Amino acid sequence: MTQIERARKGEVTPEMEFVAQRELLAPELIRDEVAAGRMVIPANKVHLAKNLEPMGIGIAAKCKINANIGNSAVTSDAGEELDKLHAAVHYGADTVMDLSTGAGIDEIRQTLVDASPVPIGTVPIYQVVQNLNEFLDMKPQDMLDMVEHQAKQGVDYMTLHAGVLIEHLSLTMNRITGIVSRGGSLLAQWMMHHRQQNPLYTHFEDLCDIMYQYDVTWSIGDGLRPGCLADASDKAQFAELDTLGELTKRAWAKNNQVMIEGPGHVPMDQIPMNMERQIEVCHGAPFYVLGPLVIDISPGYDHISSAIGAAIAGQHGASMLCYVTPKEHLGLPDAKDVREGVIAYKIAAHAADVARHRPGARDRDDALSKARYEFDWNRQFELSLDPERAREMHDETLPQETFKSAKFCSMCGPKFCSMRINEDMRKMAPEELTELATSVAEAAK
Repeated sequence: MTQIERARKGEVTPEMEFVAQRELLAPELIRDEVAAGRMVIPANKVHLAKNLEPMGIGIAAKCKINANIGNSAVTSDAGEELDKLHAAVHYGADTVMDLSTGAGIDEIRQTLVDASPVPIGTVPIYQVVQNLNEFLDMKPQDMLDMVEHQAKQGVDYMTLHAGVLIEHLSLTMNRITGIVSRGGSLLAQWMMHHRQQNPLYTHFEDLCDIMYQYDVTWSIGDGLRPGCLADASDKAQFAELDTLGELTKRAWAKNNQVMIEGPGHVPMDQIPMNMERQIEVCHGAPFYVLGPLVIDISPGYDHISSAIGAAIAGQHGASMLCYVTPKEHLGLPDAKDVREGVIAYKIAAHAADVARHRPGARDRDDALSKARYEFDWNRQFELSLDPERAREMHDETLPQETFKSAKFCSMCGPKFCSMRINEDMRKMAPEELTELATSVAEAAK
């Protein structure tokens, strides 16, 4: 049985217990959220038997982040992808997607699943493309076979663009960037060539049966997501979203776990509406948001512009944020880019958790603030999202060990440190300060 099926029967599974401990929530609440479809626990039975640490994605849980890695036809191999996986997990990614499109896809995926304590996601159509001499020769059975093959390897969740319908394609013709999803564009090409409906839609129940066998979580892809601000919140995007709402109910009817992928480029003022609309249309299924980027003019810094949108999305109901690296739109990320992307999105997700008052979300902030006031530099480093970076920056100008206890940093120096000045003020008794304020006020009359 799947997690959602067991939850519907009133069972609290060991995986739900584990998630409850991580989230500081009651196990019964986790069970109820999974049963209602508002939370997923991506845990393929094959991966779970190896080294997977269960985690929950849903509105009641802390906001999660995903890191995309994977090779291309141009560069990278299994060793490099393993380095990226280690970087992603080390800096705090909650899940990792293998988006490999080059050589050695099977080897890379198996290496990642065998090494990863976090859920691994994929986009199966990429490997179908690699396996065929001509993608347009694809048959629906090719997709079914690939989904089962990857499920057997231990993949925990899969992006399948089942909501892109042939009747939606005309709605994209006046877009600036058209269909930017790789999977969405491939399926559009296939549908136009064969003059047939999306095979992922017509064979949806067959796919559900495969997912059920391994308890693979659906990540129903938004193949018509906007690729620029001008295309955001258009008829094509929302037509597909309506179909995703239908597919959510069909997957639940087959006891499949489901999350829904969301738009990639959205102006800041439209983000809350997009979050609220998805929650309503998709019946509360967790929303997995790709970004969103809030401006289009930040190549090289897209991890920053998208993290701004991600924080807003998280505050307004997104359950997981798919990171963007500095290389977005420019090239294949390396381990350094993965680090930058993960940290930017840890900031966004944590800001969302603080804003949503998640249990324990602000404890680390308050502890760091206390350490900062007490000039406990080593404790500040430990509590930072990226301790190595914090220590490096401090030590650029004051590397000696004696400065780890100094009551100043190189920005203010010893004379201008406001916290040291505050500490001197606090040496006065409160009644002395009150008496001083009263005397000044009297003198001013």
